[in-house]
Amino acid sequence: MKEDTRRQLKTMRNALSIEERNAKAEAICRLFMGSYGRYSSFLAYSSIRSEVPTEDLIQALLASGKQVFLPRVEGEDIAVVPYGKLEKGSFGIMEPAGKATEIVPEVCIVPLLGINREGYRIGYGKGFYDRYLKGHKCCSVGLGYSFQLADFVKDPWDMKLDAFISEDGIIRF
Repeated sequence: MKEDTRRQLKTMRNALSIEERNAKAEAICRLFMGSYGRYSSFLAYSSIRSEVPTEDLIQALLASGKQVFLPRVEGEDIAVVPYGKLEKGSFGIMEPAGKATEIVPEVCIVPLLGINREGYRIGYGKGFYDRYLKGHKCCSVGLGYSFQLADFVKDPWDMKLDAFISEDGIIRF
Protein backbone atom coordinates (compact mmCIF):
# COMPACT_ATOMS: atom_id res chain seq x y z
CA MET A 1 0.00 0.00 0.00
CA LYS A 2 2.79 2.47 0.86
CA GLU A 3 4.41 1.79 -2.52
CA ASP A 4 1.16 2.67 -4.30
CA THR A 5 0.88 5.86 -2.23
CA ARG A 6 4.52 6.73 -3.04
CA ARG A 7 3.90 6.27 -6.78
CA GLN A 8 0.69 8.30 -6.74
CA LEU A 9 2.23 11.18 -4.77
CA LYS A 10 5.35 11.25 -6.97
CA THR A 11 3.14 11.46 -10.05
CA MET A 12 1.14 14.33 -8.55
CA ARG A 13 4.30 16.14 -7.47
CA ASN A 14 5.91 15.69 -10.88
CA ALA A 15 2.82 17.18 -12.53
CA LEU A 16 3.46 20.58 -10.92
CA SER A 17 4.96 23.14 -13.27
CA ILE A 18 8.19 24.86 -12.22
CA GLU A 19 6.19 28.07 -11.75
CA GLU A 20 3.66 26.33 -9.46
CA ARG A 21 6.46 24.64 -7.51
CA ASN A 22 8.33 27.93 -7.03
CA ALA A 23 5.21 29.86 -5.98
CA LYS A 24 4.29 27.17 -3.45
CA ALA A 25 7.91 27.01 -2.22
CA GLU A 26 7.91 30.78 -1.63
CA ALA A 27 4.79 30.47 0.55
CA ILE A 28 6.30 27.50 2.41
CA CYS A 29 9.53 29.43 3.02
CA ARG A 30 7.58 32.42 4.40
CA LEU A 31 5.58 30.19 6.74
CA PHE A 32 8.70 28.34 7.87
CA MET A 33 10.68 31.51 8.60
CA GLY A 34 7.72 33.03 10.45
CA SER A 35 7.33 30.02 12.75
CA TYR A 36 10.83 28.55 13.02
CA GLY A 37 13.15 31.45 12.16
CA ARG A 38 13.76 32.12 15.86
CA TYR A 39 15.82 28.95 16.20
CA SER A 40 19.57 29.13 15.63
CA SER A 41 20.51 25.83 13.98
CA PHE A 42 18.91 23.81 11.19
CA LEU A 43 19.45 20.55 9.36
CA ALA A 44 18.06 21.26 5.89
CA TYR A 45 18.21 19.11 2.76
CA SER A 46 19.23 19.60 -0.87
CA SER A 47 16.02 19.23 -2.79
CA ILE A 48 15.90 16.97 -5.81
CA ARG A 49 13.51 16.56 -8.71
CA SER A 50 10.03 17.78 -7.77
CA GLU A 51 10.55 18.16 -4.01
CA VAL A 52 9.84 21.53 -2.44
CA PRO A 53 12.86 23.61 -3.52
CA THR A 54 14.98 24.39 -0.46
CA GLU A 55 17.79 26.60 -1.79
CA ASP A 56 15.95 29.90 -1.11
CA LEU A 57 15.05 28.72 2.39
CA ILE A 58 18.66 27.75 3.07
CA GLN A 59 19.85 31.14 1.81
CA ALA A 60 17.25 32.95 3.96
CA LEU A 61 18.46 31.04 7.02
CA LEU A 62 22.11 31.81 6.25
CA ALA A 63 21.30 35.50 5.62
CA SER A 64 19.65 35.57 9.07
CA GLY A 65 22.89 34.38 10.66
CA LYS A 66 21.65 30.85 11.37
CA GLN A 67 23.79 27.71 11.43
CA VAL A 68 22.74 25.49 8.52
CA PHE A 69 23.74 21.88 8.10
CA LEU A 70 22.97 19.36 5.38
CA PRO A 71 22.87 15.59 5.63
CA ARG A 72 25.44 13.36 4.01
CA VAL A 73 24.72 9.67 3.69
CA GLU A 74 27.41 7.59 5.34
CA GLY A 75 26.58 3.92 5.18
CA GLU A 76 23.09 3.48 6.63
CA ASP A 77 23.05 6.80 8.47
CA ILE A 78 22.95 10.54 7.98
CA ALA A 79 26.00 12.58 9.01
CA VAL A 80 25.37 16.26 9.84
CA VAL A 81 27.75 18.52 7.91
CA PRO A 82 27.97 22.34 7.89
CA TYR A 83 26.54 23.92 4.74
CA GLY A 84 29.29 24.68 2.25
CA LYS A 85 30.78 23.21 -0.91
CA LEU A 86 28.41 20.61 -2.35
CA GLU A 87 29.28 17.48 -4.28
CA LYS A 88 27.07 14.89 -5.91
CA GLY A 89 26.68 12.15 -3.34
CA SER A 90 24.48 9.18 -2.61
CA PHE A 91 21.48 8.75 -4.88
CA GLY A 92 22.63 11.73 -7.01
CA ILE A 93 21.77 14.20 -4.24
CA MET A 94 24.05 17.19 -3.63
CA GLU A 95 25.76 16.68 -0.29
CA PRO A 96 28.20 18.83 1.71
CA ALA A 97 31.87 18.02 1.27
CA GLY A 98 33.02 19.22 4.71
CA LYS A 99 33.73 17.39 7.92
CA ALA A 100 30.78 15.90 9.82
CA THR A 101 29.91 17.35 13.21
CA GLU A 102 28.35 15.95 16.37
CA ILE A 103 26.09 19.01 16.66
CA VAL A 104 22.39 18.17 16.79
CA PRO A 105 20.56 21.06 15.09
CA GLU A 106 17.49 22.43 16.87
CA VAL A 107 15.29 22.00 13.80
CA CYS A 108 15.43 19.16 11.29
CA ILE A 109 13.77 20.01 7.96
CA VAL A 110 12.61 16.73 6.48
CA PRO A 111 11.78 15.87 2.86
CA LEU A 112 8.76 13.67 2.24
CA LEU A 113 6.58 12.04 -0.36
CA GLY A 114 3.55 12.04 1.92
CA ILE A 115 2.45 12.64 5.47
CA ASN A 116 -0.65 11.44 7.31
CA ARG A 117 -2.83 13.37 9.76
CA GLU A 118 -1.00 11.79 12.69
CA GLY A 119 2.36 13.23 11.57
CA TYR A 120 3.98 10.13 10.11
CA ARG A 121 5.73 10.57 6.78
CA ILE A 122 6.42 8.47 3.76
CA GLY A 123 9.94 8.98 2.49
CA TYR A 124 11.78 7.16 -0.25
CA GLY A 125 11.89 3.94 1.74
CA LYS A 126 15.51 3.80 2.92
CA GLY A 127 14.80 4.94 6.51
CA PHE A 128 17.63 7.49 6.82
CA TYR A 129 15.50 10.20 8.44
CA ASP A 130 13.60 7.75 10.67
CA ARG A 131 16.92 6.46 12.03
CA TYR A 132 18.25 9.99 12.48
CA LEU A 133 15.14 11.28 14.25
CA LYS A 134 15.00 8.22 16.50
CA GLY A 135 18.51 8.91 17.78
CA HIS A 136 18.47 12.72 17.96
CA LYS A 137 16.23 15.13 19.84
CA CYS A 138 15.24 17.99 17.55
CA CYS A 139 12.12 19.68 16.24
CA SER A 140 11.21 17.87 13.01
CA VAL A 141 9.39 19.76 10.28
CA GLY A 142 8.29 18.20 6.99
CA LEU A 143 8.00 20.37 3.88
CA GLY A 144 5.58 19.45 1.12
CA TYR A 145 2.64 20.49 -1.00
CA SER A 146 -0.88 20.39 0.41
CA PHE A 147 -1.84 17.35 -1.69
CA GLN A 148 0.90 15.35 0.02
CA LEU A 149 -1.29 15.07 3.11
CA ALA A 150 -2.43 11.49 2.53
CA ASP A 151 -4.09 8.56 4.24
CA PHE A 152 -1.83 5.61 4.96
CA VAL A 153 -0.93 3.36 7.86
CA LYS A 154 2.45 3.94 9.45
CA ASP A 155 5.05 1.25 9.88
CA PRO A 156 6.40 0.45 13.38
CA TRP A 157 9.76 2.13 12.64
CA ASP A 158 8.26 5.38 11.31
CA MET A 159 9.07 8.46 13.39
CA LYS A 160 6.41 11.10 13.96
CA LEU A 161 7.18 14.65 12.80
CA ASP A 162 6.40 17.70 14.92
CA ALA A 163 4.91 19.70 12.03
CA PHE A 164 4.11 19.76 8.32
CA ILE A 165 4.31 22.95 6.27
CA SER A 166 2.61 23.28 2.91
CA GLU A 167 1.55 26.31 0.89
CA ASP A 168 -1.78 26.13 2.75
CA GLY A 169 -0.33 26.49 6.23
CA ILE A 170 1.23 24.65 9.15
CA ILE A 171 -0.13 21.51 10.77
CA ARG A 172 1.37 20.69 14.17
CA PHE A 173 1.22 17.15 15.51
